[in-house]
Amino acid sequence: MENLVKLNIKGISYSQTQTGAYALILEEELGMRKLPIIIGSFEAQSIALALEKDIRTPRPLTHDLFVSMGQAFNFFVKGVFIHKLEDGVFYSNILMEDKDGKEEEIDSRTSDAIALAIRFDAPIFALEKVMEKAGIHLEVQEKEEKSIASAIREIEKEVAKQEKRFDFSSKSKEELEAEMKEAVKKEDYELAARLRDELDKR
Repeated sequence: MENLVKLNIKGISYSQTQTGAYALILEEELGMRKLPIIIGSFEAQSIALALEKDIRTPRPLTHDLFVSMGQAFNFFVKGVFIHKLEDGVFYSNILMEDKDGKEEEIDSRTSDAIALAIRFDAPIFALEKVMEKAGIHLEVQEKEEKSIASAIREIEKEVAKQEKRFDFSSKSKEELEAEMKEAVKKEDYELAARLRDELDKR
């Protein structure tokens, strides 16, 4: 198996240039490299609440519900693996194990995987190839903030490219409806949901 790099969560900061987004900073346990990942506000809140173990929400969040299901049905998260970076998007798998020791890897958004890893006290790993592609190596400690900010900007550029496909301002209602049907047909449910929201606004 390819070399794995164990990561710890360094912090979460609000993105100054990507509206409604946050930067989750992971750092390798035995090294100086850091991995900045852009996440949404809901995932940022869920991760922050999990890190602040003293804070309890009145009702369980989605990730808390998953933990309750694990306790009820005797399964847990054994580890999280960030295995690919493509077009600015990190891809992750969650390694699950049940009471009989049976393991199963499940595809997951990286933000969800990390939110669950914290709650199950499970380790987070990235493949070395991901760290080589996206990790920031900090030669001098004083350059840390500048290096992280630069990396975040690069990832935000990739995210912005993805967001361009969701700009429907120039399209008519009929065009939106046709595109939504096509998106559902192609199983592009994220695009279909955005189109539906745009139609609802109109």
